[in-house]
Amino acid sequence: MAVDRIATFRTFIARTPGDPFPRYGLAMELRTRGDLEAASAAFDELIEMFPDYVPSYLMSGGVLAELGRKDDAIARYQRGVEVATAKGDQHARNELASALAAAQDAGA
Repeated sequence: MAVDRIATFRTFIARTPGDPFPRYGLAMELRTRGDLEAASAAFDELIEMFPDYVPSYLMSGGVLAELGRKDDAIARYQRGVEVATAKGDQHARNELASALAAAQDAGA
C-alpha cells in the first residue's frame, strides 16, 4: 500500500501546528510532485506563519522562479537574506545571496 505523503504531512500539521517542519515537508512534497502552484501557496502560508524559518525562503524562491515569477522570486530571496542575517545563519545567507544574484542575472 502506497503512503499518501501529502495526507501524512497534513496530519502532522494538524497535530503540531506550532512546528514549521511539517509545513515545509508538505510544500517540498508538492514541489516534488510538480504542483508548483500548490507548493508556492504552501510556502507562502509557511512564511506567513513562521517568518523566521530560514529554509523556506530558498525553496520558495526557487518555486517562484520555476513559475516564471522572477520579481517575486527576487523579493523572496532578498527577504531570506535579511532573515538569515538576523538569525546569524551565514551558510543560509550565502546560499540565498547566490540564488538572489542568479535570479537577478537571469534574463538580464
